[in-house]
Amino acid sequence: MKNELTYMKNWDYLVPNLALSRIEEKPLGKYGRMRKTFLKEQRPILYSQMLLSEKLYLHLLEIEETANRRLEQMLPRLMESAGVAEALKASDQMKWVGLMNSCKAQAEEVILTELINS
Repeated sequence: MKNELTYMKNWDYLVPNLALSRIEEKPLGKYGRMRKTFLKEQRPILYSQMLLSEKLYLHLLEIEETANRRLEQMLPRLMESAGVAEALKASDQMKWVGLMNSCKAQAEEVILTELINS
């Protein structure tokens, strides 16, 4: 069965009745918003195509979920290699915070390179 395009009269013109599909949207997180900004600024044609085909939001959700999974996988390994442990947290909190920030920055740099800005 083919979708018939209907029109409504607006003054002397016939305007098509267009509607977007109903998709339940949850708010995008940090990485989804960063990907959206990258597409909008660096890849405007791809951004427009995805927006018009209603694939943009699903793509951004997928990027968000993938980035969060990657962060959860990488962070423990980076913490282990940097020597970040609970004993360090108890003995020298400032050093522990510095090492944790460094590990998170390394993981986010990989995520930005591989997922967001590609």
